[in-house]
Amino acid sequence: MILQALNDYYQRRQRSPNPQERLPTFGLEEKEIPFVIEIDAEGRLVNLVDTRTLDGKKKISQRFLVPQGVKKTSGIAANLLWDTVEYVLGVDTKGKPERVAEQHAAFRARLEALPEDALKDAGIQAILAFFNGIDLKQLETLPIWPDILAANPIITFRFHGDVELVCQRPAVVAATALTTVEGTADGICLVRGNAAKIERLHTAIKGVWGAQTSGANIVSINNKNEGGNNSGQTPAFSSYGKHQGFTSPVGKPAVFAYTTALNHLLARDSRQRIQVGDASTVFWAEQAHDLETALPDLFGEPPKDDPNRGTDALKVLYQAAQSGKFTRGETDTRFHVLGLAPNAARIAIRFWETAPAHKLAQRISRHFDDIKIARAPHDPEHLSLFRLLSALAVQGKTDNIPPNLGGEVMRAILGGLPYPASLFNLAVQRCRAEQKPTYARAAVIKASLNRLIRRTQNEKEFMVMLDPTNTHPAYLLGRLFATLEKIQEEASPGLNATIRDRYYGAASSTPVAVFTTLLRLHNHHLGKLSKGRAVQMERLVGEIMGGLDDFPRILALPDQGRFALGYYHQRQTFFTKSNTQSTDNQEESK
Repeated sequence: MILQALNDYYQRRQRSPNPQERLPTFGLEEKEIPFVIEIDAEGRLVNLVDTRTLDGKKKISQRFLVPQGVKKTSGIAANLLWDTVEYVLGVDTKGKPERVAEQHAAFRARLEALPEDALKDAGIQAILAFFNGIDLKQLETLPIWPDILAANPIITFRFHGDVELVCQRPAVVAATALTTVEGTADGICLVRGNAAKIERLHTAIKGVWGAQTSGANIVSINNKNEGGNNSGQTPAFSSYGKHQGFTSPVGKPAVFAYTTALNHLLARDSRQRIQVGDASTVFWAEQAHDLETALPDLFGEPPKDDPNRGTDALKVLYQAAQSGKFTRGETDTRFHVLGLAPNAARIAIRFWETAPAHKLAQRISRHFDDIKIARAPHDPEHLSLFRLLSALAVQGKTDNIPPNLGGEVMRAILGGLPYPASLFNLAVQRCRAEQKPTYARAAVIKASLNRLIRRTQNEKEFMVMLDPTNTHPAYLLGRLFATLEKIQEEASPGLNATIRDRYYGAASSTPVAVFTTLLRLHNHHLGKLSKGRAVQMERLVGEIMGGLDDFPRILALPDQGRFALGYYHQRQTFFTKSNTQSTDNQEESK
């Protein structure tokens, strides 16, 4: 299913009337190449071009279309017309001259094995002439040569006067496609359903956070112990007499299509990917659609130069969810979301969701409705998934986010399911550990509780702002705690620490142990307030306590979440009222 959807996406991009949107044709791939050797028709060196540009503090190499690379292991295998400096020039950079000589010989052999029509190409003839008269001393005089020796970078050739590389010349491209599909069909492709030459080793997928930089695989077979184990039994990966790629047969064209599509979606500059915890998440649709580029804006952190990008995308999403219409794309267009996570040399599928675009828009809208909660003016209106998860991590560091949490949350959002219990538990625990329910944590608690309430229907859902009609004891206790803290703050302005810093953890878990003491202290604090304000705050305390029969001995974790929500709502109400009062006073003075 996943491979078929990626294959369809590749074919869709190939049908695009815009050449800029098309993915590489069969047999080619995009590759970052930092250095290009320019040669003339006689094979003489004209220039060694550095394609790298500064992106912040990093140097980013230019991307080129080149013949698809071979699957490299510990052996020697050369790519066609591009490879490392050791392969291309035979320059030893690691103290292994014998191996480098074999690598260079393999590179030249691959070049000389091209079909006759390709060998007659002027660019290929120039490269062959370059090798026949290669002068490394000329290269050693160049200023960038020390950098090349230190990094052993990828390098290729350009015919002087051409814009494209030698490997992009028409005769070479045609030969590449021909050699890629050579051989008769030897199986039925499970992706396309036709007879095809089965790919033994699939192309590596790059760009998955945490995976090997050289790439990893979705489809792979552990081919160690090919002859079976010591007991003489057939290894599991050789079931029914099938070995390596034939255990899950996929034709070479289909392998090229799905790997090219996925590598494109995972590229560094892709607008169709975000990082959700440890899950590298990509989005695509069966037809061009607004949601393909909107989802990263909705779930990702907005750039510093455009802080309102997430808010603007959310407004567009609400309009589409309500009207069922999109600027680009149909409401029933099938949409796919794939989450990938590293797992040694392989890639794990963290989650896979597919749904019509309008249903997906409604589910995402419901998520943002669920996490919507009263906030301070300085808090962002749009809460990205990154902010939600980092608010639950120790010290706010993304490295401390539990590995599977991001994927589980995303699956809940896209599937319209309850949020994972671990999300709620972490929010409550961080509130206790840091003695404070923050904006993001309160949003998580509200959303998690409401989704559970919606399924059980045994309780009223929590509102965006304070709900005076909510009589749940834990919610009332949270409100009471916030009110007692407010009385203390007004009685002793400029306090470095309040009752929250000392008693929040105990008040939210074992109320009976602390509230008697807090109520006794509040009588002392009330005496420091003006008479009118003291009466007002005492009345509020009485209203809250009117809904309480007694202080519970212990609050379970769900009730600790309700306590945090009651505290947060009451605090936000105090803040809003004080702002309103100061504005009214300013208007009266005018």
